[in-house]
Amino acid sequence: MWELFAPVLTVINNVVDRLVPDKNAAEQVKNQIQLELADAQVKGQLAQLDVNKTEAANENVFVSGWRPAIGWVCAAALLYQYLLIPLAVWGTLWAGLHMPKPPMLDDHLWELMFGMLGMGGLRTVEKISGVKTS
Repeated sequence: MWELFAPVLTVINNVVDRLVPDKNAAEQVKNQIQLELADAQVKGQLAQLDVNKTEAANENVFVSGWRPAIGWVCAAALLYQYLLIPLAVWGTLWAGLHMPKPPMLDDHLWELMFGMLGMGGLRTVEKISGVKTS
C-alpha cells in the first residue's frame, strides 16, 4: 500500500524541506506525516474488516456477501458446462433432433474452481488443526 503513497510522500517531503529550514525539525514533520498516513491506512483496513464481518454475519447464504456469490456463479457455470450441456445434447440426439451444440465455457472455469476449493481446503486444514477464528 505504501507504493500508492510514494509519489505523495515525495511531494510532501520536498515541500517540508523548503518550508522547514531546520533538518531535525523537517525530519520530525516527515515522520509525523508518515505516522498519520500509516494510521489512516490502518483505520481504513479496520473499517473494511468491520464491513466484512457484517457481510459474513448474515444467515442467508445468498446475502452474506460477494464470496458466496462467486461460489454460486461457479456452481452454476459447472452445472451448465458439465451437466446441462451434455444432457441437452444427449436428449436432442435421442429425440432425433439435430441442433447445434450450445456454447461452452473455456478452461478458465477450472482455474476459478480450483482457486476457490484451494481456499476451502486451507480452512479445512485450519479446522482440523483446531485453529479458531474470531
